[in-house]
Amino acid sequence: MAVLKVHGNPMSTAATRVLACLIEKGLEFEFVMVDMRSGEHKKEPFLSLNPFGQVPAFEDGDLKLFESRAITQYIAHTYADKGTPLVIPGKEMAIVSVWMEVEAQQYDPAASKLLWELAIKSFLGMQTDPAVVEEYEPKLAKVLDVYEARLSQSKYIGGDCFTLADLHHLPTLNYLMRTPVKKLFDARPKVSAWVADISSRPAWCKVLEMTNPK
Repeated sequence: MAVLKVHGNPMSTAATRVLACLIEKGLEFEFVMVDMRSGEHKKEPFLSLNPFGQVPAFEDGDLKLFESRAITQYIAHTYADKGTPLVIPGKEMAIVSVWMEVEAQQYDPAASKLLWELAIKSFLGMQTDPAVVEEYEPKLAKVLDVYEARLSQSKYIGGDCFTLADLHHLPTLNYLMRTPVKKLFDARPKVSAWVADISSRPAWCKVLEMTNPK
């Protein structure tokens, strides 16, 4: 049986998104460290796995994939009979797909911009740009208002069970909940409860153990 391989870096939100999916599915895999500080992701042999030079890259036998959300969808559908069911059969999957798009197109642009300014920049010894934070906080707040309304109708973003629509949020949430932006989540009771729920899942806790060794 082919070994599943994830080529990535623990600092990458996209890489940890894939790790969370694999662990939820209870699949064995090999994590191949990519040294981004030395630019390993911008040269061969990594570019043969992802020509855009971004982590992660994924291998399942002779199948090679990149783009974290595409990878998680492949894993969830291909290994549907394993572990946590992260996709739903039939029409309900269309609703899950809508909210997966919302995460990628509405939530993530604002969340990732704030993550960069408030978490990554300080880690790299760079100065936060207050103007960027001021611009993107209201944008994220607007998305979270929609989430609050959605979560008053269902337990999870995609419906009444945990799916990829929820899982895809975990990496950015992990960083943002340690920044002043946490107040935007805390101010919305349904959103706050949802964040606490999905962030405490055993699979995500295992990802954090993997990527934050003691």
